[in-house]
Amino acid sequence: MAVIRPRPSGPSRRTPVASLPAPLTVSIPAGATDSAGSPAAHRLWMAVQLPEAQELKELQRLALCAQRFTPRVSLELPDAVLLEVRGSLHLFAGVEGMRRALGAECRRLKLQPVLAFAPTPLAALAFARAGKPRAILDVAQLVGQLAPLPLATLRWPEAVLERLERVGVRAIGAALRLPRGGFARRFGAAQLASLDALTGRMPDLRTAVKAPERFRRCCELGCELTSRSAIVAALAPLCAALGRFLTARQSGIMQLECRLTHRHAPPTRCVLRLAAPTADGERLAELLAGRLEALSLPEPVRACELRSGRLLPFAPERRSLWQPGEQGGSAGSEAPGLIERLRAHLGPEAVEGLALLPAHRPECAWAVTGPPPVRANRRAAPESDNAGAARAAPRPLWLLPVPEPLSMRDGLPRHRGALRLLTDPERIESGWWDGRDVARDYYVAVDEDGVRLWVFRERAAPHQWFLHGVFG
Repeated sequence: MAVIRPRPSGPSRRTPVASLPAPLTVSIPAGATDSAGSPAAHRLWMAVQLPEAQELKELQRLALCAQRFTPRVSLELPDAVLLEVRGSLHLFAGVEGMRRALGAECRRLKLQPVLAFAPTPLAALAFARAGKPRAILDVAQLVGQLAPLPLATLRWPEAVLERLERVGVRAIGAALRLPRGGFARRFGAAQLASLDALTGRMPDLRTAVKAPERFRRCCELGCELTSRSAIVAALAPLCAALGRFLTARQSGIMQLECRLTHRHAPPTRCVLRLAAPTADGERLAELLAGRLEALSLPEPVRACELRSGRLLPFAPERRSLWQPGEQGGSAGSEAPGLIERLRAHLGPEAVEGLALLPAHRPECAWAVTGPPPVRANRRAAPESDNAGAARAAPRPLWLLPVPEPLSMRDGLPRHRGALRLLTDPERIESGWWDGRDVARDYYVAVDEDGVRLWVFRERAAPHQWFLHGVFG
């Protein structure tokens, strides 16, 4: 491995180079200075090149582990991770210490990477892809070290590399010697910009990888608690802090875990799953109190802890001018809260969701989905022809498990008296491919008590009538 030390630099040797954004992805133009007053040229990038393409989750895992060395970590799909390490070198006794520390972390993850250092991210990648674990610390020596590397290390399109090879250009140095205007016209402005980023002539901005944020806070109690109300009171400040945490990030959660610690018994876990993302700490505390009422505690509680699930984008719902039940008012926003309260008091397995299936037979057009589905964004689903179709072909809320035969008089159905048909027939013929084919004419009917029913008449002899559903 070759380590090239920088020569003493004076005012005439200050060369603007590319810079990586800080963890908040701030763009730093060439020649600018950062908050500490150091030139943007004073950057050092470390490329961690893996021998073969990796899955995204594996790269993300490596990037998160690399954040213990520097917060400025970015992905280079599909097989590399980049670190800006200039400010961290003194913590690891220089380049060699950084190399050893990151190498040990990679071995722990069962990875065998090639590590290279350079003042620009593309240069570090080029050395690592070429299998040359070099450490170039001075931007003035960068071009000379890059010149013999093959152009394939830049991973340009194959067509561009073939055209360059036909004119005898196979190395980076040969490409840098070509006239800039002609190079851009013949081989593309994107490739010229790549060369400029490689040598530091223009900024190479990267997006920093951020670790997924989670809320986690523990409260040590002054005494052991057995009362549910006292435990809920102890959790209230944690829920309030969770609400402030979510509001500050404009995020919501759909899962919250509460852990209650005991002296001898294992911790008691209480998992709260929500029907829609929320950031309301008071609402979370109320739902958590309902779940705790159904728990059986093996011992008194010594400490309590809240752990949030994954943070999701959340925007408060726009309220209607009218109250629910008034002219123009809507009660649609109450559904998630009702689902959550039922699950908190009855248990998560007591409330199930329903999903529509693309089938014409009514008994095959729905399925139980387990947890209730997340409420869809009404703004993303404007009214369309489907809404009109649903109004033209109404379906009852209650569907009988098995159609119930009806008595007949003069060819008309009866159910606790004569039925009056309100609609024209809706014909359903389907299911021939699975041996459960049906051929029916459905009607909306009303009985003598005013109850609306959903009935059908078989199209095949003996043309029997059946009751299949009841409207709410």
